Amino acid sequence: MINKPIKPVVVDTSRSAYARLKPAPVTAVTLTDGFWAARYKLNRETMLLAQYAQLEETGRINNFRRAAGKLDAPFAGLVFNDSDVYKWLEAAAWVLAATPGGALQQKVDALIADIAAAQCPDGYLNTYYALERAGERWSNLRDQHELYCAGHLFQAAVAHYRATGATSLLTVAQRLADLLCATFGPGADHRQGTSGHPEVEMALMELYRATGEARYLKQAEYFLNARGQGLIGGRDYHQDHVPFRQMPRLAGHAVRALYLCSGATDLYAETGEPALGEALARLWGHMTARQMYLTGGLGPRHEGEAFGDDYELPNARAYAETCAGIANVMWAWRMLQLNGDALYADVMEQALYNAVLPGLSLDGMGYFYVNPLQSDGTYHRAPWFVCACCPPNVARTLASLPGYIYSLTEDTVWVHLYAPNDAMLTLPGGREVRLVQRTRYPWDGNVTIDVLSVGEFSLRVRIPAWCQADAAVLLNGEPLSIAAPAGTYVEVRRSWQVGDSLCLRLPMRVRQIEAHPYALENSGRVALMRGPLLYCLEGVDNPDVDLRDVTLPLEEFAIEETFMPTLLGGVSVLRFGAEGVPPDAGWSGRLYRPVQQRPVVRRPLMALAVPYYAWANRAPGPMQVWLRRG
Repeated sequence: MINKPIKPVVVDTSRSAYARLKPAPVTAVTLTDGFWAARYKLNRETMLLAQYAQLEETGRINNFRRAAGKLDAPFAGLVFNDSDVYKWLEAAAWVLAATPGGALQQKVDALIADIAAAQCPDGYLNTYYALERAGERWSNLRDQHELYCAGHLFQAAVAHYRATGATSLLTVAQRLADLLCATFGPGADHRQGTSGHPEVEMALMELYRATGEARYLKQAEYFLNARGQGLIGGRDYHQDHVPFRQMPRLAGHAVRALYLCSGATDLYAETGEPALGEALARLWGHMTARQMYLTGGLGPRHEGEAFGDDYELPNARAYAETCAGIANVMWAWRMLQLNGDALYADVMEQALYNAVLPGLSLDGMGYFYVNPLQSDGTYHRAPWFVCACCPPNVARTLASLPGYIYSLTEDTVWVHLYAPNDAMLTLPGGREVRLVQRTRYPWDGNVTIDVLSVGEFSLRVRIPAWCQADAAVLLNGEPLSIAAPAGTYVEVRRSWQVGDSLCLRLPMRVRQIEAHPYALENSGRVALMRGPLLYCLEGVDNPDVDLRDVTLPLEEFAIEETFMPTLLGGVSVLRFGAEGVPPDAGWSGRLYRPVQQRPVVRRPLMALAVPYYAWANRAPGPMQVWLRRG
């Protein structure tokens, strides 16, 4: 958990396009082995093709063929189904950057042709409004997701352009973006309004960065500024209850709120507007201190997929939509680029491992929409959903993961995440730096970064906040006499030679985590974490006890960590002594009773915990994250 005080965001506005740090391109980093490479391979070889089959089977792709006049059939599915196709296309584009050609390339090229053919002569593109509803365009910005779908097209187009260099989809996106700029804005000669589902703001910012067209930045700014004016109903569900810069806390639909914050952060990185920066810092501080699950998940309420009251963090009834975990990663990543504060990277990592990955089964064929922290065994992953926002969102997040590992400044490489990879990076000043990272992270905390370039520059390596003792930093096997406190970046600057190695030794002890006293459901309970990973108990591993009865000792106790290569794709498990403490016999037939002293039956047991991201991949059964103590 992150316990550092919130600092105001400060940006050097003399430098634009992520004013302080420049993200390394996705295409510059190749995952070579280990934890994330296995999931990236799954994304490439299994998940994307299976998702494409779902897009075909459910009529989502046929909607484009229908709009192009190639198919005589009714519109299929929900009004925002176009967005699922665009998210899949974004994921496929990033995968093709690493492995072009083959069946995936053919599907992408054919799909782009169908999308281009569905576009209207004036640039409008939305298959729901393409034919019989053409006269209803822009008639319900609050509910009908036209701008939301446009945003996902823009992001897919930018990914395809950056990954392949082709402009076929970028041209389609720009034609639609130009129509938005001509249609919406201040003044009597434009329509007034903004999207009920934020997304188009950050998408326009990405399109601005890819093309240099300043009108896209101005359009994103208009859509942000139009909020809180009551133009789409004035509800917090749509983030329209108050102007963004005046928001005291995140409210309403969690995914929408975080997408809006991501777009606002992109805008702030370009403009440096003080009021925008102050709002972002305030909202981030409130979210991480009062609204965020230990997983990095957000949005506790099923009703409205929404934020609740402060410290309202139920376990079995947690909503914590997979898309909200992804949105947290997206926002944390953007905040990180502003000033390089490790607290943002810590939250990004926390959410990646514990809020995003649980949304995907180990075989890549099942998904969670909702991510509870306690289950009675009746909740399972599904191969698809009627509202299928989460599956392609997971796919595009995994596909773009290589771009989250490094950032660059003038003469510095920032290392945010640890995973085996081969990176060829170009610093803003033009120097080329090749790095090879070797590690078994997140199973152990040893990380080696081999430098395969010559010249003077800095490596800034992140010491995660979860380290409970100072990390060790070694250069060519020799310890460096520099402090490496948790929750910071450590800079090592030198004139590097080919073959130099920088090694990190990150203490990876099991931690017992407690919640704020106002998070009442977890009062008197603890959760177990090791490194970046949250752990849980599953009934399949602990068959002889009701998981609600598992009680940890008050005093310090031993926890044994063991890597099991054949379990759940290879995981480190935790074994520890605990007790089963069921309700006493006096509770039979009662829900309440006067406080009284009764003998407590305590049964010793050995408990086994597995990483939370891997739960529900075996026999159905109960699951518990927060455990009783005492």
